[in-house]
Amino acid sequence: MTLLIIAYLGGALTILSPCILPILPFVFARAGQPFVRSTLPMLAGMALTFACVATLAAIGGAWAIRANEYGRLAAIVLLGLFGLSLISPRIASALSRPAVDLGNNLLNAAGNGRTAASARSSFVLGIATGLLWAPCAGPILGLVLTGAALKGANLQTTFLLLAYGAGAATSLAVALFAGGRIFASMKRSLGVSERIRQFAGAAVLAGVAAIALGLDTGLLARLSYASTGSFEQALLEKLHAKTTGPETEVASNGAMKIGGDAAYPFHSDLPVEGPAPSLDGAVTWLNSKPLTTDQLRGKVVLVDFWTYSCINCIRTIPYVRAWAEKYKDRGLVVIGVHAPEFAFEKNVDNVKKAIADFQIGYPVAIDNDYRIWRAFENNYWPAHYLIGAKGQVRYQHFGEGNYRQTEQAIQDLLHEAGSDMAQSSPVVPDAKGAEAGPDLGHIRSGETYVGYRQATGFVSPEGLKADAAANYSIANPGLNQWGLAGTWTIGPEQASLGKAGGGMSYRFSARDLHLVLGPSADGKPIRFQVSVDGKAPGSDHGSDIDAAGNGTVTETRLYQLVRQSGDVAARNFEIRFLDPGVRAYAFTFGCPPLPTQA
Repeated sequence: MTLLIIAYLGGALTILSPCILPILPFVFARAGQPFVRSTLPMLAGMALTFACVATLAAIGGAWAIRANEYGRLAAIVLLGLFGLSLISPRIASALSRPAVDLGNNLLNAAGNGRTAASARSSFVLGIATGLLWAPCAGPILGLVLTGAALKGANLQTTFLLLAYGAGAATSLAVALFAGGRIFASMKRSLGVSERIRQFAGAAVLAGVAAIALGLDTGLLARLSYASTGSFEQALLEKLHAKTTGPETEVASNGAMKIGGDAAYPFHSDLPVEGPAPSLDGAVTWLNSKPLTTDQLRGKVVLVDFWTYSCINCIRTIPYVRAWAEKYKDRGLVVIGVHAPEFAFEKNVDNVKKAIADFQIGYPVAIDNDYRIWRAFENNYWPAHYLIGAKGQVRYQHFGEGNYRQTEQAIQDLLHEAGSDMAQSSPVVPDAKGAEAGPDLGHIRSGETYVGYRQATGFVSPEGLKADAAANYSIANPGLNQWGLAGTWTIGPEQASLGKAGGGMSYRFSARDLHLVLGPSADGKPIRFQVSVDGKAPGSDHGSDIDAAGNGTVTETRLYQLVRQSGDVAARNFEIRFLDPGVRAYAFTFGCPPLPTQA
């Protein structure tokens, strides 16, 4: 029930997100129509279609992805015709001739005919709008879809998605009610009904144009990181689904209490959130023999869920590493739980190499089957859970940041466990390369997957061809769009290059650009060359290339290719591979925080 409430509230918050803007003209075009016969069927169709498409996304598979693409294209055409019919009844009449039934539905829904809009026509428009809205997702929707992907899609997933859609439909209905009153007042006082209708039609066409250009899932979706993303993240942290304890709280930001009177032992204000879940189920442990919660009683334990190609995880590692070193003699045990995002991250040898590269000395549980992940009911990379000396979860935080509060919580729990350590300043790691902190103020590009299972923003004119070798080309992608050049085979998780000389292009706006890359099955190094705005990157080169843009793929991991040294601006990124066989998985730019949508 708690998750249903969270999903509903998350859907309601989308009214505040720029991602919802392309849909508003279609909704406000219903102003003045009967609510039961016009507005309600449209909102119901939108919510139902969204839930169905999102459920298919949770189940996965190339056929579902392609069905959504075709449905999106059909919806753009349908709503474009709807906008034209609003502007001109004559155009509406002409357009209706090739498809009389559809044309009549649109005319009725638009109010251009003599009769009022029917529930059936409004429901059709709702379906179209739902297809367009489906790609717009925030952290809470990521939580629902990831839960389905990891635990299996079921009726609960559909109910959660319906709750999310119902929340959005509710807030849109409220907006429409207020907008309808405004429109009615304007009609009575100014007599500009025809102009209002034409303005609505123009707004619809503007929305369709924005959607066709990818702005709904590109620029507008990126802008939402600075708006509703923070609201939804706060909501998740306040109402995170736990059946065993109260809501999450963070440690005090003030000075740590130091108490030396044995008659009044220190007790942290951190809440008890339930018994520590089991650490059983890892396929193997690195840097340690298997540990259990019973063995760890009396210790303060920090459990860090991570995966080695995730940029958000990479940037938290310096802090986790520093805490493990600073407090290891004070009773803190740090355990990294490596839960893979991509198939290559299930390879234990790959994880061993990453642990060595990141200089991780604390125990790491390889959770390839997500058994520890499920025991903690976790949904994010990275995620931190603090377990007190009595074996109870006392603190949790999802994503990057909150380092000072997390360290304060560590100190509080160590002191509660009896440590007499003196108060100390928080750690300040000397992070370099990809481990350096993000520039959140200038991020307008979000994580983009190359495999067809989650690919978005792909604009090569040949179209995405799943599981088949094909020749691709790319000219000038728009912001947050990308494409391929050369012979590639696009699989569910990655695209592999068949012939030397192929490449990738992406127009991005962020300080950093990273690309998860790997060599072919034979493991031979693959040379590549990067350009930014058609030139060598120079001082804007990332840590994995030189100033001339030269680099080599030697292992499957995240490569930092661009770090803008001056003012952050939109740039055209291009990478050309001089050898065949490279595998490309995902572009990342440092978006906060990362739900398990990936």
